[in-house]
Amino acid sequence: MTPSLERALSNFPTAELREVRDEDEKGLIGLVEAAYAEYPGCVLDLPGIDADLVSPATSAARAGTVLWVVADDGRVVGSVGVGARSDDGQVELKRLYVAASHRRRGLAAGLVELVEQHAHAVEATTVDLWSDTRFADAHRLYERLGYRPTGRTRELHDPSNTTEYQFQRRLATA
Repeated sequence: MTPSLERALSNFPTAELREVRDEDEKGLIGLVEAAYAEYPGCVLDLPGIDADLVSPATSAARAGTVLWVVADDGRVVGSVGVGARSDDGQVELKRLYVAASHRRRGLAAGLVELVEQHAHAVEATTVDLWSDTRFADAHRLYERLGYRPTGRTRELHDPSNTTEYQFQRRLATA
């Protein structure tokens, strides 16, 4: 765990960080669904793009992804994942979500730092991420943390008609 994540979690005495379990399916789906509901036209796509939320530990293991959740008093209130390191030294930050009740206390920044710590451990040089064009608050967070838009976009062809921006951050080498 990183120092900033420890500080953020200290704001929530019953919160714990742990790797996702398949039993977290309902809580994780609820977390993501609540985040999507904040944006008009953004909906959960099960069993499509969001199918990894079903049996999330099994799905993550199959994809070579590490996925963590923050549970507070048994409720999933945060998540973040990191994909396997590619041959060119990149990892992808995935599934960063924080419940509205737990925002603005450093939790999201701490979870991003956790991904970066993992990236260093696997000797990655870059953290890459894609974010829905509607998620402006997330974009501000990423830029504040040193992530830069690459100018690339992609369309997901999902029920939400999602277009995503790509962000990247080069990591300092040891």
